[in-house]
Amino acid sequence: MFRIVTFFLLGALSATAAWAAPGDTAVLQAQQAFSARRLVDLEHAARDVPADHVLAPIVEYWRLMLTSRTEDARIADFLARYPGSRMAEALRADWLKSLGVREAWPRYLAEYPRLVKPDAAHQCYAHRAELAQGNRSRLREAVALWFTGRDMPSACTPLFSQLIEAGLIREEDVWRRLRLALQAGHPNVARVVANALPEAQRPAVTLLEQAGRDPARLLNAANLDLDRRGDREIALYALDQLAKRSSSQAEQALHKRAPQFNAEELGTAWAYLATWAARRHEPVALVWFQRGGAATANDFQREWWARAALRSGDWQAVQRAIDSMGDVTRTQPVWRYWRARALQASGQRAVANPLFLALSREHHYYGQLAQEELGPVMQAPAINVKMGGDDIAAVSRQPGIARAQALYGLGLRSDASLEWNWAIQTFSDAQLLAAAELARRMEWYDRAINTAERTRELHDFELRFLAPYRELAQQAARENDIDEAWVFGLMRQESRFINVARSNVGASGLMQIMPATARWIAQRLGIKGFNPSEMQDPARNIQFGAYYLKHVQTTLDNSPVLATAAYNAGPSRAQRWRATRPLEAAVYIESIPFAETRDYVKKVMSNAMYYAARFGQPSVLLKDRLGTVPPRKTPVAPTPDADALLQPEQLED
Repeated sequence: MFRIVTFFLLGALSATAAWAAPGDTAVLQAQQAFSARRLVDLEHAARDVPADHVLAPIVEYWRLMLTSRTEDARIADFLARYPGSRMAEALRADWLKSLGVREAWPRYLAEYPRLVKPDAAHQCYAHRAELAQGNRSRLREAVALWFTGRDMPSACTPLFSQLIEAGLIREEDVWRRLRLALQAGHPNVARVVANALPEAQRPAVTLLEQAGRDPARLLNAANLDLDRRGDREIALYALDQLAKRSSSQAEQALHKRAPQFNAEELGTAWAYLATWAARRHEPVALVWFQRGGAATANDFQREWWARAALRSGDWQAVQRAIDSMGDVTRTQPVWRYWRARALQASGQRAVANPLFLALSREHHYYGQLAQEELGPVMQAPAINVKMGGDDIAAVSRQPGIARAQALYGLGLRSDASLEWNWAIQTFSDAQLLAAAELARRMEWYDRAINTAERTRELHDFELRFLAPYRELAQQAARENDIDEAWVFGLMRQESRFINVARSNVGASGLMQIMPATARWIAQRLGIKGFNPSEMQDPARNIQFGAYYLKHVQTTLDNSPVLATAAYNAGPSRAQRWRATRPLEAAVYIESIPFAETRDYVKKVMSNAMYYAARFGQPSVLLKDRLGTVPPRKTPVAPTPDADALLQPEQLED
């Protein structure tokens, strides 16, 4: 789902009932003190945690995280006693930053290789440490950190200064990063990057601000001197910002300024205009992409080139756009599938089939679609490898899993999930399936599903596609005359069956229903005295979610694809994304402007296929389930939904 889900610590203190293990209350108090950064309270609670308590190491870790990071001996001792643990990783990451601040380079270089997941600050400190020791063997990797549009940690500033002084980051590299920052929508980063240019060449801050605030006025004014590189970069940024608002205004402005751009800059400008036009499904996008050319487009823009071509039915343009992508992008399942479709459309079936065959062995949306292109003879049987009790018991005794179980039992879901995720990252397929079954027995459904999904060769699709609350979902599906597999596919994507899930915009429960939507449904169902807190009740939540799903399906020409998109992003958006002619639903999905919704619809519809097989429903192809999206007609009547509660910027790519 597109919303960020957090969890309530519902009744955490009530977990310390009479049957709780000795020290559980103290652990909960310690966790609360750690979260509030109250070291005195944490130390007091820690004294009441028995040394043999399964969570004693975590309490000790919390203490270390709140004490001085310069206590090197204590930290090193903890790391030696709990090697490979999540606690060791987090503590080491924190300690390394302390060593970096102190420029304790020999110790930093000794400890850094043990860090499993270094972030940008760690990498910059490591390169600074190497340079301080006279090691210049990784200069290329150090320079590569420069080329990003996002802000970088302060730890990187001295490194970049060194590289600039040494001539390893050149003036053209500064211009390149400045443009990357503007393309990423980070003008403040661009302003900081510009300080690395000679003062006379830096883009004027006032013009840069105006480009973001009022691009049309700036582009029509005479205060841009496009003989200067800095002003041309500002003009390109203004064109991008104007194209976001209006294709026609941006085209007029570009035609006016085009003679003053060089060929590369002109191609970049057309790519900006084309990408925004493609995201609004404007047919002119293909013309503009062609005018700009693939050489000046980045992979994000080439992806929208391919989507615009898909929407227009131009399979040759689809193939050209995909072939122009970089290796990393082009080999993603999405573009392998659509490239195979393009080859097939051009009569190159013998070239397309091997691509479909390779994809068909992968268990996801594109794998399902690819398998259908090969015909029913290629369909594989359901895979459900079951692990025995000894395997599950062995996994449960692993220290990280044991700590995760204890944290979960105390209601500390977030800490429990972190501990669990770290513990399973090196598991074999057999261990993953045993751990997933353990989580299922604990009714920790999201960990069961996510763990089962990680297997590479051994699979259990009953664990991947759990079906708790089956009777409730069946009843709601029957009452609303909708497909039970679809309800489960959506519920799995919305909450992973976490009943206490709540999103950052207030949606709650198994089917993630917004308070305003819940009130509207209650009114429609004639429920008196309704309180949104009832959305924590599984029966009520599923009842309301199924009702709303049926409602949006009915108002959107009975299309399950449109209804799924509407459930995530709102009916008016789902309506607006339709074409003026019938559209293959897979193409409609692929051209959804919001990345989160695009991914959401694919996963819900793919999930529904797996649930249909699990429930023994008659075999239906995914293509048939998706169907065809009818042409756009009149706007949908307003309904309380995500349209009113989310800004487009929250959902855009």
